[in-house]
Amino acid sequence: MPKYKYTALADGSSVTGVVEGATPTEAGLLLLDRDLEVTQLVEKKGLLQFEISKKRVPRKILMQFSRQLAVFLRAGISVLDALDVIRSETSNKLFRACLEDMIDALTAGATFTAAAKAHPEAFPPFYTGVLEAAELTGRLDTVLDELATYIGRELDAKRKIQAALFYPACVFVLSIVVVVVLTTFVLPRFKTFFESLHAKLPLPTRLLLSITNLLTRDWFVLVAAIVAIGLVVVFGPRTKRGRDIRDTLILRIPVLGDLVRGAILERFCRTLSSMVRAGVPLPDAFAVTAEGTNNAVYREALDDVRESMLEGEGLATPISKTDLFPGAARQMIRVGEETGTLAAQLETSAEYLSQDLDFKIARFTNLFEPVVIVFMGVLVGFVAIALISAMYGIFHQVKIQ
Repeated sequence: MPKYKYTALADGSSVTGVVEGATPTEAGLLLLDRDLEVTQLVEKKGLLQFEISKKRVPRKILMQFSRQLAVFLRAGISVLDALDVIRSETSNKLFRACLEDMIDALTAGATFTAAAKAHPEAFPPFYTGVLEAAELTGRLDTVLDELATYIGRELDAKRKIQAALFYPACVFVLSIVVVVVLTTFVLPRFKTFFESLHAKLPLPTRLLLSITNLLTRDWFVLVAAIVAIGLVVVFGPRTKRGRDIRDTLILRIPVLGDLVRGAILERFCRTLSSMVRAGVPLPDAFAVTAEGTNNAVYREALDDVRESMLEGEGLATPISKTDLFPGAARQMIRVGEETGTLAAQLETSAEYLSQDLDFKIARFTNLFEPVVIVFMGVLVGFVAIALISAMYGIFHQVKIQ
């Protein structure tokens, strides 16, 4: 019987383990029977089956699914029939397998939310948390529309960043290619010419020739360094210590860290607003939302906020103590807590943070483009100065002789 490695929430704390089940749904239902909130469930593979990247259903497909299912439910079609139609039309093999498994689970008597929770590769924790409350209140179609809108906003933000960074990225790659071609194919010929003249070369030229030696003669050192860095980047975040270091460093990078912080806060406010509006109890909503920040610094701080909230300190005061929220957001949360309009205030905070994030994205891309162009100019300029100064020095020495 297949074994599945899981990560789940138990009383707000993250736990991991291994469970056996004939299918992912069966394994997920077993975990639900133990009162575990599944956040990740993947088949435990042997050494030969190891995969570097985990397969996940694209958010675009999840958004389309949410829209379609909401329309079907509003038209009076049952969840089983709606899932069967969507399954037959989807082109994503992983999502089709998830839907087939969900249909089997629903036929066996499981709830829609329980069937979805068994597939965290398709349905993230915040999504299933909102679904659970919506299913209890009978607002499933409305909440599915809200979830689709939320995912659409996330996709729009990603598209804006990708579109803005496309040209600078192309310039950066082109500059690297130019330098590599010069140092690998062009400069070795100049090196032979310089050595035949026994001329004393200036410092920039000697530096450039050292780089040429590294790329042509000692290339294996460079390859080994790149491989080592790649292994650290890929496998480092698989450990808790590695994730903590990575997330802390990202937040400390100038400009980029501020951009990441804004994206995390906007997602937190919008997700928590959706869950509170759907009727999810605040401690449960907070646990799921904190897990969904995907940043160890914020996750640990928000876990502390949840503990303080359970001890009776409220929400606004512990959040203010974290120093992770801007003043405007803290004030809105305080007003929402005091007036009983927390969901509305969180939505307002999300809109404010979304506008601020758009500004930060524009500022980042506007700054990134000239930096890349200057970087390219410095690289090409350094190569040109090294060659010209060497030629001028040789000519001067020959003239003196």
